[in-house]
Amino acid sequence: MADFSAALAPELTTLALCWRIVRSDGIALGFTTHDQPIWLDGLCYASAPGMAPSAVATTDGLAVDTMEVSGALSADTITAADLAAGRFDGAVVVLFMVDWQLAANGRLPLARGTLGEVTRHLTAGGGSFAATLRGPTAAFEASSVEACSPECRADLGDARCRIDLAPRTVAATITAVFDPVTVTVSSNVDDRYGQGRLRPLDGGNAGLDARISSVVNGRLILFEPLPLPLTAGTRVSLREGCDKRFVTCTGRFGNALNFRGEPHVPGGDMLTRFPGV
Repeated sequence: MADFSAALAPELTTLALCWRIVRSDGIALGFTTHDQPIWLDGLCYASAPGMAPSAVATTDGLAVDTMEVSGALSADTITAADLAAGRFDGAVVVLFMVDWQLAANGRLPLARGTLGEVTRHLTAGGGSFAATLRGPTAAFEASSVEACSPECRADLGDARCRIDLAPRTVAATITAVFDPVTVTVSSNVDDRYGQGRLRPLDGGNAGLDARISSVVNGRLILFEPLPLPLTAGTRVSLREGCDKRFVTCTGRFGNALNFRGEPHVPGGDMLTRFPGV
């Protein structure tokens, strides 16, 4: 960690705040309070749209550290459409300080966390946004004890499931759109893609995942529409799904050893199965 005590001594300093934002789709963005862009580790920290934090305060307890982030909406960086589409939901944010004259000499970490609730303020000139930055201690709010259930608690392809998704993912093209949640694709699809994912590879929805509810007569039925209407000709990636039942895990995936559920534990309806008992 760099020593910034000397840079803080003069009345006129050369320090600037920098933000590094990494979205869930892997895109990294950099912003700075300096009036000129700053390059660090191959990433350009742009001076527009300007971003300003609230007071930065951290504690040594388990209380959740939060702060507010505000900035201007921009046509080429943070747009109202991207915020509405959820592209910044859960984005990892790192706030640090650098001496813009000697940026390569080190940085002073100030805060890190994930973006929480985002509020947009739209105006005729573009608008602005405000977001809550939740610190690492926010993870302590989640329950770490899993509930007993007959269904698997892992997600298909995650570290606990261990199924390789590469051979279960195919590329296709949308051939017809019947309504905002019903499409057909060029690839042959069946019930294996129920509870799966459809990800557009081009167009305004590129990079966003849509959950597939079911497959009916070769048509994909989505749980909810994507932010922008789908169109015929859009390239998509299709990934198989899993209904999280033990019979599916054993029969289709052969993955019983990694099943994260209790399919043989009696449930609350046990007494109704044996009338008179």
